[in-house]
Formats: sequence, structure tokens, C-alpha cells
Amino acid sequence: AGKCGACGPGYPSPLEAMKGNVPAGPREQLLYLPCIYRNTGNGLPDFLATVDVDPKSPRYCQVIHRLPMPYVGDELHHSGWNACSSCHGDPSKSRNFLILPSLISSRIYVVDVGTDPRAPKLHKVVEAEELARKGNAAFPHTSHCLGSGEILISCLGDPDGNGKGTFILLDGETFEVKGNWEKGGKIPNLGYDFWYQPRHNVLLSTEWGVPKILAQGFDPRDVEKGHYGRHINVWEWSGRRLLQQLDLGAGSIPLEIRFLHQPSAAQGFVGCALSGEIQRFHRSPEGKWEAEKVIEVPSKKVQGWLLPEMPGLITDILISLDDRFLYFSNWLHGDVRQYDISDPKNPKLVGQVFLGGSISKGGAVTVVEDRELRDQPEPCVIQGKRIPGGPQMLQLSLDGRRLYVTTSLFSAWDRQFYPGLLTEGSVLLQLDVDTERGGLALNPKFLLDFGKEPGGPCLAHEVRYPGGDCTSDIWL
Repeated sequence: AGKCGACGPGYPSPLEAMKGNVPAGPREQLLYLPCIYRNTGNGLPDFLATVDVDPKSPRYCQVIHRLPMPYVGDELHHSGWNACSSCHGDPSKSRNFLILPSLISSRIYVVDVGTDPRAPKLHKVVEAEELARKGNAAFPHTSHCLGSGEILISCLGDPDGNGKGTFILLDGETFEVKGNWEKGGKIPNLGYDFWYQPRHNVLLSTEWGVPKILAQGFDPRDVEKGHYGRHINVWEWSGRRLLQQLDLGAGSIPLEIRFLHQPSAAQGFVGCALSGEIQRFHRSPEGKWEAEKVIEVPSKKVQGWLLPEMPGLITDILISLDDRFLYFSNWLHGDVRQYDISDPKNPKLVGQVFLGGSISKGGAVTVVEDRELRDQPEPCVIQGKRIPGGPQMLQLSLDGRRLYVTTSLFSAWDRQFYPGLLTEGSVLLQLDVDTERGGLALNPKFLLDFGKEPGGPCLAHEVRYPGGDCTSDIWL
């Protein structure tokens, strides 16, 4: 972009990305969000929404384009790029396609966002049959572009819905499935998210659960039966083989995993949904990988809920590009937190805001014992609307000043924990971030209500920016 047009996509370093040394500056002007109709009873296909977030625009905080998928029931979820900062320095590459895996149908959509970023169009459909035939894989989740120009996608299972922590490779030009990334040997029983770091010859992956189990909703008994994850899986990057499994404990369910952005850093964090822990992973002086708990969100004793104790349910985490702040969301308790991680071994809470959740006043749940709060938080009301659901997916602006938050997790779990989401739709909110001392504040002027969509209420999930962001770009 701009003066570095011959350098390939992205930025040379995380700090350059944060400064935004391009003519457009670091301020994001468009967002892309997958919007889900599965389980709403609507009968419409999921779509990709393009949102205008330029405060100077007459259509600020509005959906300006909708790209419906060709089929119904996909459950779009996360997305990635055909090329990112991992390809910086290769002028033959450009960030012009968004890769949209479908968690339930196992299709992968390739969306052209380069021709007209304000009106994306469908470029290619990779059918589930191709994943099954070439990789015995299904339920694709996280997509990362590689420095080689290929696209690596983690999967949750096999075509029968059993757990299988496998990966598939897509060709970066044709988007055909090339086969599995791993080279044989042991494969983890479960899959979910991943992050790779070639400087340390490592890829780390996490575990959600058995697809055919979790797709029905959450049953705590399934945790006891071993149907949910507990490991960080350590892979040799060059050899593509599983080396280690770090056991984070029964019932931990490690989900989103993030290395520090500085590519020489051999450490990062993973959010454990059910145990409410943030674990710091790092490489030991002997070269082995280890993990230790550095943050714990205590469960709350409650009445009027599914269980007598309610976990925070950490569902998303991210790290600012300067590796100074860690953010995460507690989907059930309803808060977003900001920690100063200048000392990664000792994170310090510097910002917290409640955006809905299950324990706010006036709801069905009574908190009877709370190790953190004196009172149940007030409901989150913005522009007269009481926010349904709880904070879930997070995305930080490149300059670290704006944090975007959506409230839908996964349609079957939304239906179970926040049934109002299916009838009211989810929302997109924006928090203002104090990048000096730390601190979070809800922007009262920003509310995008997906309950008002022309096709009826829908569930908006993960946020991407056309120029890359804090959770899709990896620096080599």
C-alpha cells in the first residue's frame, strides 16, 4: 500500500503497522464481519457484512454491503487472508482475498475484497468434499496465510464429526486443497486455533471439542467425558510433526492463542474458556515449551442459572501490536478486560467494562458469592437499547485506540445461553482505549444493531479490517 507498494502486503514490523506508515494512516475505515442465520429459524444464507467505520462518512456505523453465501446453514465463523505481513517483501503478493471457512458445512469461501473493498464478491467455493477427499478433514476454523504464499487452516474434526486436530493447506493462487499440512505421526484428538512462529520453529494449536458434540450445544457432562480440550499442542514448524502436548487441566478448554507480535519473542498467551485462566506459554532455556497460569477469573456462585457456579467463559483474547496490553472477553460474566503485560509473567488489570452478560441486575440470575465484585453490574444500555448477550469477539485498531466487540459466540450456544440473541440479533460495539495509563470506556455514539437487518436479526461474529489487524497478521 502507498509508498511501499513494491514491498508486498502488510507492514515490515508490528510497530510499523501500529504507526501506519501509509497515506491512509492507521485509522480503519471498513470492517468485514461474517453474519450468521443458522439456528435463527430464518432460512436465509449467512452473509459477509461490510461496515463503514469512518467517522467522517455519512454512512458511519452502518452496513454498506451484504454478500450472501450461495447455501443455507454454513455457520460462517472466523476468517483470514490470502496474504498478510508474513508475505511482506514479496511484491507479487497482495492482500486481496478473504478466506471464510464454514464451521458446520465445512465449505471454504474465497471472497474478492481487492477489486472493490466496499462491495466484496464471491470468487470461489471450496466444497467440503474436497477437504474430506484430500485431507480427511472437516469443520475448518482458523485461517492464516504463510510466507510461502499458501494458506493454512486448522480443523476441528473429520467428516464424520469426530474430533481430529488436523490442518489443511490451500494453494494461494488457485485456492485448491493441497492436502494436510502435518507430515504424519500423532495427531491431537481435538483442534481449534493456532499461531505459528518460524523463528522458533514452532506452531502451537489449541483444542475446543468434538464437533458433533459441541454443535448441539454445551452439556457440562461432556467435559467429564473428555469431549472438550485441555492441551496446547506443540508442533515442529519445519518438520510438521507433533512434539509436545502441554496439559492445562481437565475442563480448561483452551481456545484463542496469541504469540507476542514481536517475532523474536518466544512467548504468548492462551485463554482457557471454562477454567477462566489465561495461561502464559514460553520456551524454556532447554528448548521445551511450558505454560503457567498468570490470570484467573473466579467463577461466581449463582442461583437461577444452568449450574450453581458460573465461569467467566473467556472466549477471545488479543494483544496490542506493541505487546503492551492484553485484552480478553468473559462472555458469560459480561466484561471485557485490559491487562498491562509489560511484564508478561505478572499482568496487571488496568481496564474493565461490563457489556451485558448473564449477571447484570434485573436478569434471571442472582449472584450469591462473588470474589471480585460487591454488586451485580448494571445492564449495558446504549442509545436506549439493552445489549443482549455478552462480549465475545474482539478486534483492536492498529493504533491500539479502538476496541471493537461483537456479542455472538456460536449459534447453538447463543440459543442456549442467550436465546434473546436469536430473536434480537447481536450487536457491534466500540470501546475507547486509554493507551497511556490503561482504561476502557464504551463509545456511546457507536452501536450497530444486527437485529435490524433487512433479512431479519442475525449473529455477527469476527471483525477483520481490509489492511490487516492484530489477530490475522503474523510477522516473520
